[in-house]
Amino acid sequence: MSDRTLTQQLTELIVAKPIAPPDLEHAALLTLDAIANALAGRTSEPGAILLRWAEATLPTDAARRAFLLGTLTHILETDDLHRASVVHPGCVVVPAAWAVAAREGIRGHAMLRAVLWGFEAATRVGMAVGPSHYRLWHNTATCGPYGSAMATAALLHLDLPATVHALGNAGAQSSGLWQFLEAGTMTKHLHAGRAAEAGVLAADLARYGFTGPASMLEGAKGWFAATCPDPDPDAVTRAPDGPWQLLLTSIKPWPSCRHTHPAIDAAQELRHRIVAGTIEQVEVETYPAALDVCDRPQPQSDYEAKFSLQHCVAAALTREPVDFAAFTAPARVELAELRGRVIVRVADPYASAYPQAWGSAVTVTVRGGERLTVRRTHAKGDPEAALSPIELIAKARMLMNQGRVREPDRLIDAILALSDDAALPELL
Repeated sequence: MSDRTLTQQLTELIVAKPIAPPDLEHAALLTLDAIANALAGRTSEPGAILLRWAEATLPTDAARRAFLLGTLTHILETDDLHRASVVHPGCVVVPAAWAVAAREGIRGHAMLRAVLWGFEAATRVGMAVGPSHYRLWHNTATCGPYGSAMATAALLHLDLPATVHALGNAGAQSSGLWQFLEAGTMTKHLHAGRAAEAGVLAADLARYGFTGPASMLEGAKGWFAATCPDPDPDAVTRAPDGPWQLLLTSIKPWPSCRHTHPAIDAAQELRHRIVAGTIEQVEVETYPAALDVCDRPQPQSDYEAKFSLQHCVAAALTREPVDFAAFTAPARVELAELRGRVIVRVADPYASAYPQAWGSAVTVTVRGGERLTVRRTHAKGDPEAALSPIELIAKARMLMNQGRVREPDRLIDAILALSDDAALPELL
């Protein structure tokens, strides 16, 4: 039994963890993915609202900039996902690190080290909250502040006690509930922005001596006690010599909730094996969290369609590619009949394997009674089926074109050059 709190142990683990050049290169790729998502998010309806707000209120401090960038990054549902923690770390950590690095005039290597540290903190806390937390709480929102605080602490060169204070006060600001799904509101985007902002604020204050509770995680009136019916506290410091959690983070190839992706992947393979118009029934087997979030047979908006297993599978069975257009009103009308034939249910081995593996099976019954099944233990974009750097760069280019970036290749090259310790390019 250690006499140090979990937050102290987490801080020491991260600071001691060695960083190799490939770690920095991978961090640059995930930074590129996050920034491309933010730039594309500007052209959405909530993105336009956020930009009008930014113009009116002139958010010039780093915490407010982190809020804006984080919120934009999480809008289009194409940002990264760490499976074991069920956290989208990029939309929280990269905006915080970018905003503070830009303010402090910090170059690439230190920026990418901060990203690695931030991913590690957010995901390790996320792995410790237990599965029941996710039923009401959005892990990206609740665990994210630990990541943005850790990233900011790295950039500010806070010592260990100050970093612990920053993490304690970041945890005190954790929030984010799933109620927005009931009405399909824009609230989820705020979760990422507020998580990014909270960590920057907490670490900035710690720099000036503002203290926070060292036992925020495991204390009798702390975070696990308040929000986690079945926590796994040992997960915070488990396997300290393993790879950086950033290397275990999945990249999304499709613009929908990550819970839909293994089913999309399976359905896309089936599309090449069936004749159009012969589908009589579709069965999707998955894990409970996917149904909790994505059982939505009649989506009424683009955003609801991105959280509809029924719609996503129908789109994957009939369309190439599954892109932003697959979730629009014309697509929802076009796919309504097929969507009504999709049955979703929980089944093993997917239920018992979650969250370490996010899998699914799709079975199509075609005219004449033949049944065709494709199973996925992992989805495209997971570390086990990773996007290549070429595919990831192509995705970033697509997102930047969506965001009307004038010279996307120049910006892509500048972000990837951070692994060579280049200066940060200008963004917004």
